Amino acid sequence: MQTQAAPFTLRLLTVAEYHKIAEAGIFHPEERVELIGGQIIKMIAKGTAHTSAVRRTAKILSRLLATQADIITQDPVQLSNFSEPEPDIAVVKVNPLDYADHHPTTAEVYLIIEVADISFKYDCDIKGKIYAQSGIRDYWLLDVNERQLHVFREPTQQGYQSKVIFAEDGTVSPLQFPNISIAITQMLQPLINQ
Repeated sequence: MQTQAAPFTLRLLTVAEYHKIAEAGIFHPEERVELIGGQIIKMIAKGTAHTSAVRRTAKILSRLLATQADIITQDPVQLSNFSEPEPDIAVVKVNPLDYADHHPTTAEVYLIIEVADISFKYDCDIKGKIYAQSGIRDYWLLDVNERQLHVFREPTQQGYQSKVIFAEDGTVSPLQFPNISIAITQMLQPLINQ
């Protein structure tokens, strides 16, 4: 039996429409959502390992990049007219107005980092593809469960052409800042001996 295509198409929201919905107070003040590919996605709750890794990584990057870049955590980045995710960490160009007049755009982003505890597949497949299609040249996915860092580079419309996995005892350098080196273990929640 042959299935027929649905007689309807999904209506995608633009970033401007998404902002109007938020301004109208449609979302609950505590509700965390982001716009991915024109669809409103409810963000999942964060565990302690996730929260710790975000804090630790943001501190390391802030210290190492001091005046060279701004480090923003869990704030919007406008990738296109249909995607405005809130990555765990974005390393962006220094802006004299501190982005008071707009959210950072793809041209202003050096590096995006997502931290995954239960969201690994989503961050890898869905968000990774959106980041690649938007031209984000350096995307890191820190897997707190496997204690690994997945580094994606060479973006295309189909996804990233380069993926390197670093174990927790490895070190990595941002593409835009090859002179700095970050130990993966410093980004992760310390192991507690039982």
